Amino acid sequence: MLPAAQALIAELDAEAATTRRVLQRVPDDRLGWQPHVKSLTLGQLAQHIAAIPGGVARMAQQEGIDMATRSLDYAPCESTSAALSTLDASVTSAKTFLSGLDERTANAIWRLTFGDREIFAVPRLNVIRTMCLNHLIHHRGELVVYLRLLDVPVPVVYGRSADENPFARPGA
Repeated sequence: MLPAAQALIAELDAEAATTRRVLQRVPDDRLGWQPHVKSLTLGQLAQHIAAIPGGVARMAQQEGIDMATRSLDYAPCESTSAALSTLDASVTSAKTFLSGLDERTANAIWRLTFGDREIFAVPRLNVIRTMCLNHLIHHRGELVVYLRLLDVPVPVVYGRSADENPFARPGA
């Protein structure tokens, strides 16, 4: 396996564990809640986050993607457990994709376009870095804000949260 793919798999595993902790806090009875009319619902955001790794892996298998031909509708979320199952399958799919990359395919240029306009062109491995990991982390941060607004205790993401502190002295 390519060293760069191994590194991305290790990072994906770490981020997936953190994402799982955040998704586990999503209350099933609030999936339809949204903080603003322009925002996704809590359930849509949770489902989107869970599906990102596998969705990006499927897109990265192509030469590129034309966003003008893609639906921007977000799937609803049936339950927190369904989102967690989606995350597991999604991460497995991304890891399988990364494990199968050879040097040529990993470094081949992948294009994101909107009709005739090229948005960016990057090596395929960079698609996993930007559209999978960075995108996942971005939306997970958004989900943490949703949890805070709903007064749901926020788990540790990096370091500590206002609700959990792994650095606290026992009994303090």
